[in-house]
Amino acid sequence: MHLNLTTSLIALALLVLAGIVAQGLWKARRIARRPGGLSVVVDDDLRREPTLGGDAPSARRAVRLDALIDALATLSVDAPIAGERVLPHLPGANRVGTKPFFIEGLNSETGEWETIAANARYGEFQAGVQMANRHGALNEIEFSEFVQKLETFAQAIGAATDLPDMLDSVARARELDAFASQHDAQLVALLRANSVAWSVGYLQQVAQRHGFVPGAVPGRLVLPAADEGAPPVLVLGFDAQAALADDPGHAAVRELTLGLDVAQTEELAEPFAAWHGVARKLADDLDAAIVDDQGQLITLHAFSAIHAELTRLYEALMAHDLAAGSPGARRLFS
Repeated sequence: MHLNLTTSLIALALLVLAGIVAQGLWKARRIARRPGGLSVVVDDDLRREPTLGGDAPSARRAVRLDALIDALATLSVDAPIAGERVLPHLPGANRVGTKPFFIEGLNSETGEWETIAANARYGEFQAGVQMANRHGALNEIEFSEFVQKLETFAQAIGAATDLPDMLDSVARARELDAFASQHDAQLVALLRANSVAWSVGYLQQVAQRHGFVPGAVPGRLVLPAADEGAPPVLVLGFDAQAALADDPGHAAVRELTLGLDVAQTEELAEPFAAWHGVARKLADDLDAAIVDDQGQLITLHAFSAIHAELTRLYEALMAHDLAAGSPGARRLFS
């Protein structure tokens, strides 16, 4: 498919799907799997969107576009172009609907794909739109918006495009989304006070003894990953209003959540063992019970059953080249 063939395609897709969007096409998905009786839910702090290029357009990063999860397009130019000529024409937002997309250049000197930088020359470009994430599958409108933004960019730099087929890309997106829906797991255990409530200040002191640091939003503490820039291994959450109280020493909290986003951390790091171990240590330090969202105690037998199911999940992800903690898995399950 080339530039002069896409305008009518975009118009047709927009016309056909306008009514569908009005009926809730953009509705975000929530997960309701329950391995071993433990609630598996979506926690906003665990849904951290990985990015390719950072906030600065000139920041260099290793290529992470992946044909397994991205619908890819190539852009050819007659001669290498300086990065400073390209940067002003990059789309202002790297998102179409709920899906991220990215444009990268083939560095003429190194022969490596990278985020566009001012001090380099590029002989070819590629772009990819993510076919699925926790908001669902790429749809025709999102694909068409991707094509439109890519055409505008290509015209500005004088590039010819080779675009993926829309129907094929959307069909692949639905298949990928179906796989992701069946293999997503985010574990959240509740710690409830057995007797006296905890002050926010006391909670923070106890959590810090176990390696937690303040998160990005009030009421969140995170256990950082060993690798810089990786998502947190665990997220400890409590009432945001208590966290914002004028005197955290007197704000009372009776319940905490301890979350593990399974796909975000590699199996070799043993995140389940960390989640289980931290839950028990915090329960001991805080005089708390570990329960599910129905208020039922989570027994050692239940933890064992959860671990067995997660082992099967890790194997399934590995078999599809989406091992937990890999760049592709972090993007797909975000």
